Amino acid sequence: MQKLRLVFAGTPAAAVPSLTRLAASDHEVVAAVTRPAAPLGRKRVLTPSPVASAAERLGIHVIEAARLDADATGRIGALRPDLGVIVAYGGLVREPLLSSPAHGWINLHFSLLPAWRGAAPVQHALIAGDAETGASVFRLVPELDAGDVYGERRRQIAPDETAGDLLAELAVSGAELLAEVVDAIAAGTAAATPQSGAPTFAPKLDIDDARLDWNLPAARVRDRFRGVTPEPGAWTTVDDQRLKVLDLADAPDAAPLAPGAIAVSGRRVLIGTGTHPLELRRVQPAGRTAMPAGDWWRGAGREQAVAR
Repeated sequence: MQKLRLVFAGTPAAAVPSLTRLAASDHEVVAAVTRPAAPLGRKRVLTPSPVASAAERLGIHVIEAARLDADATGRIGALRPDLGVIVAYGGLVREPLLSSPAHGWINLHFSLLPAWRGAAPVQHALIAGDAETGASVFRLVPELDAGDVYGERRRQIAPDETAGDLLAELAVSGAELLAEVVDAIAAGTAAATPQSGAPTFAPKLDIDDARLDWNLPAARVRDRFRGVTPEPGAWTTVDDQRLKVLDLADAPDAAPLAPGAIAVSGRRVLIGTGTHPLELRRVQPAGRTAMPAGDWWRGAGREQAVAR
């Protein structure tokens, strides 16, 4: 098997298992390309990306680039990579960079392609109520997430998994799949298959996408909650004040409530939907820290309220 010179491009925590796995392989990761440090937290502290931090720990050269422009293309090309590997970098690879490595570029994507092409595949799979998802490694082409697929991992989605839970698991299992594909390319045995079926798309979610609609059936409300947790973060309004919803459970045994109506039953804070109620377990009122829903309700001194 040929030892490949790899350039890795990725930014968030979900890309770190792949970088770590490739760094431990028989191949050489000659650089990690990542988006520049960004201000985070209330104090807006300039913070390197998770991939940048991991690369520095591993002793891998870091190239910070907001986009893969002519400058980044030149810096990457100078390293003479055999293969480019991308995992959630957050930018497009265009020509001439796309054809620069001898074996082109491959991409680890967290869906079963052609389902959920785009920036938020895990989130959209949960919002849609999918029962199954997985990870795919495909050859990068100019069209969004449309290249031939080298391999995939499939898994069932558990009823209570959030996007954060699912992405963390796929990041690890996907890293193993990615390493297998890299080895197969190096050995000359890799075979890619064209994607089959009608694609669906998964654009990036914003804060408006995370608002919960209590008029929908309980299952659909839960699906959206799971899909937008932890980012961009589920929310609703109560008395015109935004309330983040951090934990939301099914409560099919509870007495019916009107959509959005909030009531206490024993120790549970219940909220109505288009079908049966759900249980608010943990919330974060505007300007305050996270707390159990019961503490929030008692602290507000309400007898009744409606979420909208």
